[in-house]
Amino acid sequence: MKNFLLLILILFFSVPLVAQINARLFQFPDVSKTQITFVYAGDIWVVSKQGGTAQRLSSPQGNESFPKFSPDGNTIAFTGNYNGNNDIFTIPVTGGIPERVTNHPSSERMLAWYSDGDNILFASSRKSGRQRFRQLYKISKEGGLPEKLPVPYGEIGEISQDGKWLAFTKRTRLFRTWKRYRGGMASNIWIFNLEDYSSRNITNNDANNELPMWAEDNIYYLSDNGPAQRFNIWVYNLNNRSSKQVTFFNDFDIHFPSIGNEDIVFEAGGKMYLLNLISQKFNEVKIKVVTDAISLLSKKKKVSSYTQNLSIAYNGKRVIVEARGDLFSLPAKHGPVIDLTQTSGIAERYPSWSPDGKLLAYWSDKSGEYELTVKDFTKNGSEKTLTEYGPGFRYNIFWAPDSKKIAFIEKTMAIKIYDFETDKTTTADKGLYKYEGGLKNFNVSWSSDSRYIAYSRGVNNQNDAVFIFDTQNKKKYQVTTGYYSDYGPVFDPEGKYLYFLTSRTFRPLYSSFDNSWVYTNSSTIAAVPLTNKIASPLSTRNDEVKPKEEKKKEESSSHKRETGGSEGREKTQERGKEVNGIQRQLYHRSRRHSCQRENPHPQGGICSDLCPYLPGH
Repeated sequence: MKNFLLLILILFFSVPLVAQINARLFQFPDVSKTQITFVYAGDIWVVSKQGGTAQRLSSPQGNESFPKFSPDGNTIAFTGNYNGNNDIFTIPVTGGIPERVTNHPSSERMLAWYSDGDNILFASSRKSGRQRFRQLYKISKEGGLPEKLPVPYGEIGEISQDGKWLAFTKRTRLFRTWKRYRGGMASNIWIFNLEDYSSRNITNNDANNELPMWAEDNIYYLSDNGPAQRFNIWVYNLNNRSSKQVTFFNDFDIHFPSIGNEDIVFEAGGKMYLLNLISQKFNEVKIKVVTDAISLLSKKKKVSSYTQNLSIAYNGKRVIVEARGDLFSLPAKHGPVIDLTQTSGIAERYPSWSPDGKLLAYWSDKSGEYELTVKDFTKNGSEKTLTEYGPGFRYNIFWAPDSKKIAFIEKTMAIKIYDFETDKTTTADKGLYKYEGGLKNFNVSWSSDSRYIAYSRGVNNQNDAVFIFDTQNKKKYQVTTGYYSDYGPVFDPEGKYLYFLTSRTFRPLYSSFDNSWVYTNSSTIAAVPLTNKIASPLSTRNDEVKPKEEKKKEESSSHKRETGGSEGREKTQERGKEVNGIQRQLYHRSRRHSCQRENPHPQGGICSDLCPYLPGH
């Protein structure tokens, strides 16, 4: 009986522990004397400084951010979206009805409390003209009209304990994903005297310096100025005007540290830490949350508005469409819509149907990275992973006409060819200036014999040039010089010409508004013969007249006697034909001259009878 009761007690106390979730996606933490607040799943939570199970404090439909404890630790001010706009709200740490502090249609960012506990510092773009930067404002916790601080720009800031100094950044890169930036938009930390308006740049380097935090004669801040170029906590001493690095994280950046009375709380690598201001040592705070994990709940979704990439079957009766990570087969007219992959948690991208209709190639991250995968419709749609490329992102797949090779480009701008017969991948070329948009729109044209691919990429002058790669000899040929921008090459199905678009037509127009010349519609279609035996479609033509050869008199007299009176009638008919022919030539020449006056030939040549610039042809 005693063992039975013990088993019941173990089960009773273990159930809540199993239901708890190890929270690893913390954002915007802050710390008081006894508690930590943070944002998780878009809501505000509070937990003891020793860790444990956190309690949810807010749950509006919108997201909350930047919760900050009041100096007494009894109230939290935060940016919340309760009514469709980001405003400042306050809420007791024990829960209750949020009180709205700001009421402006511009978005506000909660920054810090004043040490008196009665006022709040926030940033807003409400008076910055085009709203391309923010400014700093002071407002009572009860609301009312805010007071703009006397600095022209301000993204992040905090007021000193005596209320006389402002530490702030004029701009911020906290919300950028571009790491280790060293450029003109990198932020520095300034201190500004609110009494005499004097100011000083206390960091003055090319690193990113953010989130100043006052602690008496020290200002702690976030910077990637260290040798690892990771965001770590630094401290600046106001007396000796020197800075030193406090933390030394090498693998992960520290995000959004915030200071309390005794500690600095921060997140790094998905874990929460407390840094003691006296010992300057930190320890992890283990936090769990109790939630229904609704985002992980299975549900049905309409995917028609999520379609991205598609591939049409060789006979046009079906199309494969990518939507929300699955591949769907849609009929042209009749039949069901079929989810071919049905892989929740696995993404399939860039489907491409082979020309013979037997295979469907696509990228699948089933292994954790995107690998080339095929479905074999001759084997009931069985799936097979063909490559082990490893980390990286790959884009559109282009089949050779014989269905034995594919070409694609990856995120490193490497243009590659995979051979199904040899199971080998060949690197054909590498681009110079293709980024996400260019990689998504990259195109390859295969020759009809499946030996060559044609494509365009950037060259050193940042124009595009056309290239051809020979898959048999593994050689690359640059077809155009790149003096003009040439792109979008396509092989002629008969193998005679390579067609492409070229930006070399210049017809300047003078703008009525810009006081400058503009060049519109510069692109035109060009064709290049693929062999020396094939004449250019724009080659010069010439109508020649050769002198007639005179016949001998004996033959002429004999011919006259034999033909008799019919000769005169035949000559009359031939002369009539010649006159008609001359009239036709004169007519076409007059049309050509008119063409040249109205439509100058882009090549500067003489229009032929089949010239596309000749009206009526």
